[in-house]
Amino acid sequence: MPYVNIKITREGVTAEQKARLIQGATQLLVDVLGKNPQTTVVVIDEVDTDNWGIGGEPVTLRRARGS
Repeated sequence: MPYVNIKITREGVTAEQKARLIQGATQLLVDVLGKNPQTTVVVIDEVDTDNWGIGGEPVTLRRARGS
């Protein structure tokens, strides 16, 4: 049973976009590895930008500076 975990920042991703991510990740495993879509699990974790760091600082600060 394949398990895919997608982590994105919490910034207004719609339910439709999430559904497309789930479908697309599932289809990729079907196409590339021949996995059964009925047993493929996809989880989307949304992370606040205060809890996502790049280059030693939170994304919130980087975005406020325009970095």
